[in-house]
Amino acid sequence: MSSPKKENNSQAKSTSIVSIAILCSRVLGLVRDQLLNGLFGTHFTGIFTAAFRTPNMLRDLFAEGALSTAFVTTFTKKIKTEGDDAAWQLGRKMLALSICFMSMVAMAGVAVAPWLVRFLNPGWDSEASIQLCTQLVRIMYPFITLVSVTALVMGMLNSKRVFFIPAVASAFFNLGCIVGGIAMAWVLDPGFREGHITEKGLIGFAIGTLIGGVMQLAIQLPSLKKVGFKFGLDFDWKDSGVREVLHLMWPSLLAAGGTQIGVFLNSIFASMTPGKEAAGAWLANAQRLQQLPLGLFGVAVATVTLPMLSRLALEGITPAFRGALAKGLRLVLFLTLPCAVGLSLLAHEIVSILFEHGKFTAADVTATAAPLQAYAFGLVFYSAIKVLQPAFYTIGKRFIPMLVSLGIIALTATMNSITVFILHWDHTALAWGTAIGLAVNFATLYLCMRKFASGLETTSLVQSLIRLLIGIAAMGAVCWAAKLTILVGWAKMSFLMQAASLSGTVGVAAIVYFFITQKLRVEEAGEFIGIISKRFKR
Repeated sequence: MSSPKKENNSQAKSTSIVSIAILCSRVLGLVRDQLLNGLFGTHFTGIFTAAFRTPNMLRDLFAEGALSTAFVTTFTKKIKTEGDDAAWQLGRKMLALSICFMSMVAMAGVAVAPWLVRFLNPGWDSEASIQLCTQLVRIMYPFITLVSVTALVMGMLNSKRVFFIPAVASAFFNLGCIVGGIAMAWVLDPGFREGHITEKGLIGFAIGTLIGGVMQLAIQLPSLKKVGFKFGLDFDWKDSGVREVLHLMWPSLLAAGGTQIGVFLNSIFASMTPGKEAAGAWLANAQRLQQLPLGLFGVAVATVTLPMLSRLALEGITPAFRGALAKGLRLVLFLTLPCAVGLSLLAHEIVSILFEHGKFTAADVTATAAPLQAYAFGLVFYSAIKVLQPAFYTIGKRFIPMLVSLGIIALTATMNSITVFILHWDHTALAWGTAIGLAVNFATLYLCMRKFASGLETTSLVQSLIRLLIGIAAMGAVCWAAKLTILVGWAKMSFLMQAASLSGTVGVAAIVYFFITQKLRVEEAGEFIGIISKRFKR
């Protein structure tokens, strides 16, 4: 049996590998959003975002949520108790089931697209916007079939401790979206070729999402074959493994979807704020910047931690289980706290340098920076939930996250209704509602898990947090000093000067944070710097 120390070292090392892979994906996703906003402006980007909202939400739920969580838990247990052959057989059954069911969902989405668009965007008063959005929805809805298969392939590879390829596969999705989108826009929109871009180019980018989905799946298939999977479909769904996956999945679907449903509701409320179509783009841009550190650290830690917890949970809630979960939470805090503070203090400058190009204006910068500060507050809690929530399924407490998420959905919907219909606040209030919901969600889940696990190394977590806050304070002081000095004349700077001053600020702040946390003997700081040092020495 692996020692807890060896498991922790492996956890930190695997997290770094997955983080690098996911970074590639998130950066390319940012490039895709920069292209959309710069080429088409926030009005049309908002329409595209609304069209991709449902498929993308299902992508988050399946690739990083309910299906993945339930399948990895069951698949890992199969490997340990019945061997690889039984696990592969379960994989083939789930692949067949997912393809059949999600294809029906995709066809239904295409059929009801006109009514779906009107229902999800009740504040839109432009018939042209609704018609364009409907067309985009019909093109992109089949993506959900691709992503459900991809989630299963990713889960099988993660269970076999193959992390890099599944993580980097998302980069191929975004690459397909960018390259395929530009190529198809060039073919379909004469204005795109002549430098007079019209909304017809959005059709090309919609097709690009399907190209990206195919690429994301295809890049993982060779690795799946290499670990022993024999390709094929098994339609015998009357299987205990399939029942167990579905048994875990439906409450997991509601639980893992709590945040996504909250974001989904936010976009509906956003259509009724003064920004209308553009409000959706502003919120999506802010969320994209939140997702960079979320995907880089939160999802990475969760991806590595879940299979480990599934194995350890077979022996009960042991000190090794508690240690692995607590380790994951401490890693999340160490990595996401500085990101949250940096995003909040430098929100305007970050949005400006990344998006203020082409048809994205200074007013759009302000409208995006405000919700970014709210999402930055929620980043730490969101990342911690990614680690903590799946642990409930590994110990058979699947209904707890579901009930908590239902409560959070009700809470955020109530706050949104008040801020939009009674107080008439803008889209920024919706982002704060999401952030507050995340904080309440995490606090509730943590207290529940602490009770079930008879402790969760809380003392160690608090001690680590205190040390981290000292580093955060120093880092924040660097950012604040920069805003009062080298960043004062931001609007008048050239792009190169903006890039140099902002990257210099971020670099110095990061060095200060890592230096102080290492001097304060934060365990995760030493591990992180050790891993980075080894990489550079190679």
